[in-house]
Formats: sequence, structure tokens, C-alpha cells
Amino acid sequence: MQFTEEYFKEGQVLLFDKPLNWTSFQLVNKVRWLIRKTFKIKKIKVGHAGTLDPLATGLLIICTGKFTKRIEEFMGQEKEYTGTIVLGATTPSYDLETEIDQTFSTAHLNDELIKKTTAQFTGSIQQQPPVFSALKKDGKRLYEFARAGEEVEIPSRTVEISEFEITRIEVPEVDFRVRCSKGTYIRSLAHDFGKALNSGGHLSALRRTKIGDFNVKDATSLESFEAALKQAETSNN
Repeated sequence: MQFTEEYFKEGQVLLFDKPLNWTSFQLVNKVRWLIRKTFKIKKIKVGHAGTLDPLATGLLIICTGKFTKRIEEFMGQEKEYTGTIVLGATTPSYDLETEIDQTFSTAHLNDELIKKTTAQFTGSIQQQPPVFSALKKDGKRLYEFARAGEEVEIPSRTVEISEFEITRIEVPEVDFRVRCSKGTYIRSLAHDFGKALNSGGHLSALRRTKIGDFNVKDATSLESFEAALKQAETSNN
């Protein structure tokens, strides 16, 4: 594949495997900066089709040039995630961003109960987004209220979960695979799943594996992309 200025401006759908501890915004900024630097251009449109939390890894679709108009189309597609829920404890952010605030017994849990409880979370369900999220209320991000210790009412929303499969059980850890609609918070799913099991729960690992027909197996790392651009820069000089 020959990378050129025109290639990116005409519009491309780039699949990235987002690294841990990077925000989706940081990755978009880095990709935009690399393209501008390589081809010595002032402006290029670059955007992503669906945020991944900093503590999540996996598939991030990045669109360039004219294809940024297709972002909404990709955002609306079904997504697949794999991850790990830790039972027996909750955190305010529903993941490892914050410290454990409550612990519970897991003595009553068994494989059958854990697998059976997934049925409550398939189909059309009501879900409350985490207070530690980037959603806006009254012009402020929810996490700004949370970090300031302010109480805020978050309305629940309807989301679709087409598959929720438990792939490993080693209490307190439970691995899962889930296919869901746009707007689903896997952190909220982990929290609500723990609540349904009367044991509490929080997300300890998350990886996005698919968006529609796009698969993380076909995604590139930032390092590989940077190396390919360097090669393009060398051949253009």
C-alpha cells in the first residue's frame, strides 16, 4: 500500500488496536500529527468512530479526509467486547480507575448461578451510564461532577445486548464476551451483573474485538503505522 497525501485526503478507514492507557482522542491526535508531518500539510480531517476508555484496548476505527462523513454510520454498528469482571467488590467508576469502595462475600457463587444470571442482561435492557463517564449533563462531563464529589442524577437508557457469554470462571474473576448496541457501557454491565449476583462487581479488563464487520485482527498498531509513514516519507524524498 502506497501512502500519499491524496490517499488520506480522499478518505480512508484505518483500523487501530488502541493501546492501554491511551485515550481515543490522543490516538486520533497522534495519527493526525503523523500524517501532517509526513506530507508537510497544514490540515487534514481525522476522527474516530466510537470512544474506547483509556483502560480498554482494542479496535478503534479512525477515518480520514472525506471518510470522516461516515463516522456516524460506523458508530451505529454492533460492537463485540471481551473482558474480565472481578466479583466481590465494587468501585465508584465501575472499573480500575478508582479504588474499591465496598466488598462482598462470593461464597454463594457457583458456575451455574453465574452463567444463568447472564440471561437477565440479554435482549433489550435498561442501563444507567457510569457517573465516571464523558457524557454531558448541563454542559459538564459526568466525570467532572464525580471528581468534585457532586451528586448527579443520570437517566437510564435502553440498550440491546444480543450475546453475553461467560468464557472463564475462576472466582472472583469471570471472563466474558458480549455483543451489544451503540451506547452500551460494559462497565455498567459489570457493575449490574455483580449486583444481580449479590456479590458486587467491577470491570478489570476490556478489549473491543469487533465493530460491525471490522475485526481487531485486521487492525494495526500505532508503531506499525508510524513505520509505514516513515517509509512513505523516504520514498517521496
